[in-house]
Amino acid sequence: MRSEIIGLERQVWEALVQGDAAADRALLHPDFIGVYSDGFADRGGHTGQLSDGPTVRTYELSEIEVKSLGVEHALICYRAEFQRVRHDATEVMYVSSIWRKGPDGWANVFSQDTAAA
Repeated sequence: MRSEIIGLERQVWEALVQGDAAADRALLHPDFIGVYSDGFADRGGHTGQLSDGPTVRTYELSEIEVKSLGVEHALICYRAEFQRVRHDATEVMYVSSIWRKGPDGWANVFSQDTAAA
């Protein structure tokens, strides 16, 4: 399960790098909610950020922890170091995401980003 969840989380990041809203949408549960420094986002809000193309230039994930939350849920927590498109500064945040396994596979149901101090 660990490698599968890490791979799925990386697919979300790759969608941000590629500007691929369809790939992003396919990974998010219809009831997805994200908690960010600027507020909440549903699935449409998360995919909507890609309407003008890629939002992330580069990223690196580290300090990855994956925990089972029962048979059908998993939690992934990690440190993300990344550069946004059209920005030179590198940003660091800690991310927690919950994935739910359903009949069609895993889908991201929750994500929270916390800026590193």
